[in-house]
Amino acid sequence: METIHARSEKSTSWRTGARFLLRLVNRDGLVPVRTRLTREDLLFLCEAREDVSALSAMALRVLHLHRPRQGAGLSSDPDTPLRRCHTCMTSWPCSTYRAISESLGG
Repeated sequence: METIHARSEKSTSWRTGARFLLRLVNRDGLVPVRTRLTREDLLFLCEAREDVSALSAMALRVLHLHRPRQGAGLSSDPDTPLRRCHTCMTSWPCSTYRAISESLGG
């Protein structure tokens, strides 16, 4: 995880450039790109698909572990019982779920 993070920090963001490039897609669905790429950019791009796949699989596994457990808490209102995390048993949403959700902009 640290390697992926370090590699992404060293590479150049394509967010702004990609919006411009989307307007240049030709009839064949291709964009002629002429740009300067650093060694770090190329290393990041070479591994990006696999890294995103691994990170999303890991996040899904953690979220599967940290899910609400129905009816696991006592409440004065039987229609709305307190919910707790299935794994860490803290009040729902637990800090793990919140950290992942906030990181993903949710």
